[in-house]
Amino acid sequence: MNPSTLIGILASIVLLGVVLFFSAENPAQFVDLPGLGIVLIGTLAATFISYPLKEVMRIFGLIGTVMRNERMYAQKDIEELVSISKIWMSGDIQKVEKALEKVSNPFLKTGVQLIIDMTPEQDIIDLLQWRISKLRAKEHAEAQLFRTMAGYAPAFGMIGTLIGLVNLMFMLGDGDMTAIGQQMSLALMTTFYGILLANLVFKPIAVKLERRTEERVALMNMVMQGLSMMSQKRRPAFMRETLKTFMADYEDELNDSNNGAALKAEKTGDESTPTSAAAASELRP
Repeated sequence: MNPSTLIGILASIVLLGVVLFFSAENPAQFVDLPGLGIVLIGTLAATFISYPLKEVMRIFGLIGTVMRNERMYAQKDIEELVSISKIWMSGDIQKVEKALEKVSNPFLKTGVQLIIDMTPEQDIIDLLQWRISKLRAKEHAEAQLFRTMAGYAPAFGMIGTLIGLVNLMFMLGDGDMTAIGQQMSLALMTTFYGILLANLVFKPIAVKLERRTEERVALMNMVMQGLSMMSQKRRPAFMRETLKTFMADYEDELNDSNNGAALKAEKTGDESTPTSAAAASELRP
């Protein structure tokens, strides 16, 4: 499981447990199945109306993605790209194709195959940028699905509150305090459930998915930069140092005095520095 997700879940449980233990005479009073049903079923119903069935059915898979500790294979992609670039510099296309069979990253494999086929560099960049844009749009839509649910949940909480208040008004004349208390509980608990689900479940999942997309796109940009340099037949050592900067933290870049010297040494003999291109690695599932 993703460590940050696990910490968030445990912290949420502890927070709710402490609040209920110290603020309620009977914590079981906060369990209101009709109120929870109004929020959950209403939110799902509105989501089904808003989105095609195939997109809504991916909700559970996306929750699994957030829970899973997904590894980023940036270092492996760099080493594979540098290794293939060395073979490419030697001019042995058959060895390049053989090495390409061992590459598991489809984004990297596509780029190298296009280079082997002597595709113009700009055409390669255009195709890879299109794939990056397609990935970003797809995953943005996935995150937006949970943001939409986060908007619906409080609204249905308010609907439950209105239902409880309407029933409460009808019962005031009877003087049945037990029934009045039940309706007041329904009125308040649905709002509680709606706000809780929106801000502790749906919105955090959306933010996590958006952050995942940013990391994936950054890695794809890194790979595309490497493919651009490979197409230009830049030196593999220079390629390695350049791609490593995509992985370095900002503070490390400022404090690592040896990195600048290494880049300068590797750049000797090159007449131009690499331009910043969009690039990267379609991560494994």
